[in-house]
Amino acid sequence: MIHNHEIDYSIFGEEMQYVEVELDYNETAIAEPGAFMMMEDGIVMETMFGDGSQQQNSSLLGKLLNAGKRVLVGESLFMTAFTNINQGKRRVSFASPYPGKIIPIDLSSLDNNVICQKDAFLCAAKGVSIGIEFQRKLGSGLFGGEGFIMERLQGDGMAFLHAGGHVFQKQLNAGEILKIDTGCIVGFTAGVQYDIQFVGGIKNTLFGGEGLFFATLTGPGIVWIQTLPISRLAGRILQYSTTTRKEEGSILGGIGNLLDGDGKW
Repeated sequence: MIHNHEIDYSIFGEEMQYVEVELDYNETAIAEPGAFMMMEDGIVMETMFGDGSQQQNSSLLGKLLNAGKRVLVGESLFMTAFTNINQGKRRVSFASPYPGKIIPIDLSSLDNNVICQKDAFLCAAKGVSIGIEFQRKLGSGLFGGEGFIMERLQGDGMAFLHAGGHVFQKQLNAGEILKIDTGCIVGFTAGVQYDIQFVGGIKNTLFGGEGLFFATLTGPGIVWIQTLPISRLAGRILQYSTTTRKEEGSILGGIGNLLDGDGKW
């Protein structure tokens, strides 16, 4: 039986949210490096190798294998633990890395098992195991994009995910199929089946602008969906930053650049 630390929490903000975790004496929260925002006096911070879960293999080989899995999904070898050593309650806060929403997930109500995008995890109660989930089907592995290698969260405590834009959840009935862009998937419960499907059609393939493949999720289970994947946002920013500025709708053209301070003599 897995027993995670029990933590209380509050989420603040709208577009740029942060989660405030309340820790009793000797309770611990874990987070990805860089997620920390602020904490009250009486909380100590410790960098640990792996996720610190109770079910993690305590041998050196086990720790190395676990760390290697985290590197495979693009995460750090280390995580940060925040422990309250004060007799009273103390609070620590973690911030979202880009505009979007923080999703609180009670693993105990979801069969102790949720699969999520590899960059979605923000923080959790100590004892939650953060592992990797390979998609077993060949099509998913070769063409899944963001969905190829995902993270599996296991335990009976609270975990917090972060997603871009607006976030909502959809309940799939048994056999119900949802077709979705792979980057828009934040996570889903373990009962949902995941696969990749070819878009099809020569016009769709060449001119559709949506890629060659999309994901199919088959219920039963819960799916969390984001409207603005970070990969899509980054791609659009890169597109605008590497192209010559266009004078869209401006009758001033280059003169406008001069007024903006961008002109060259």
